[in-house]
Amino acid sequence: MEITKELVRHLIDSQFPDWKQLEICPVAQSGHDNRTFHLGSKMVVRLPSSPAYAAQIEKEAAWLPVLQKNLSLPISCPVALGKPTDSYPFPWSVNCYIQGETASDQNIPHMGSFAAELSIFLKELQEISTEGAPLPGKHNFFRGASPIVYHQQVEAVLKQPDKDWPVPVIKRIWERAIASEWQNPPVWLHGDIAPGNLLVQNGHLCGVIDFGIMGIGDPACDYAMAWSFFDRHSRPCFLHGLDSQTIDRARGWALWKALITYHDPNPKVSDNARHTCNNIFQEYNNIFMEEIK
Repeated sequence: MEITKELVRHLIDSQFPDWKQLEICPVAQSGHDNRTFHLGSKMVVRLPSSPAYAAQIEKEAAWLPVLQKNLSLPISCPVALGKPTDSYPFPWSVNCYIQGETASDQNIPHMGSFAAELSIFLKELQEISTEGAPLPGKHNFFRGASPIVYHQQVEAVLKQPDKDWPVPVIKRIWERAIASEWQNPPVWLHGDIAPGNLLVQNGHLCGVIDFGIMGIGDPACDYAMAWSFFDRHSRPCFLHGLDSQTIDRARGWALWKALITYHDPNPKVSDNARHTCNNIFQEYNNIFMEEIK
């Protein structure tokens, strides 16, 4: 459905009249699952774009305050929960606004340091108590489960491979990714660690947003960014401390997402998929071939 500035204005004015005077404008980079608008200078309005994402709002309202207390960096956190209406049928939220720029190659001069900062943040997240927290499921597209949940998708993609794909290599990497499982108690995971959800100030990580597909389980999915964003020099800083099997599963998550978005009509998405695949295939040549010798 179309979510406009006028719709957001109506929702705010009717449900939170104390904020009528605050200006509303779209954020520079709104997400796919949710549409986001500035509300004044200190808040943002977050609205699910379809029924598939509606449950995220109530989950965030329940759990983000718990996580926020235990993290050293700011995270997006609801300050009010909006109700569905005839004009907008889903729950929605008003959240605190965190200053910062979306992470990119241009605003991170020392990528290894940034990778280490993000790794520290994830370890902090993983140390928070998981009692009563949501396990993997449809609510978060099975983040926290084994990547094997998407085995059929990978097989379907490989039946019509791109001419540039080294299919035997892909199969070997994927088989290795699904050969192990997380053997420890479930831990918290963000579910969508990607540049668009990471905020930067002065070259350093300063906040993390969009916890819509958070949950608990295997944290491997949170490390897919090792191949979609980091290079061979900064990647070890991000993956530091992980066992080899968790790295295998993280690589599998990155490979799955790249394969299913390789021909996405959005050039930014398809270009990143190609970039991710190239990183994974180069790593295969450097690491996996050593094991064959």
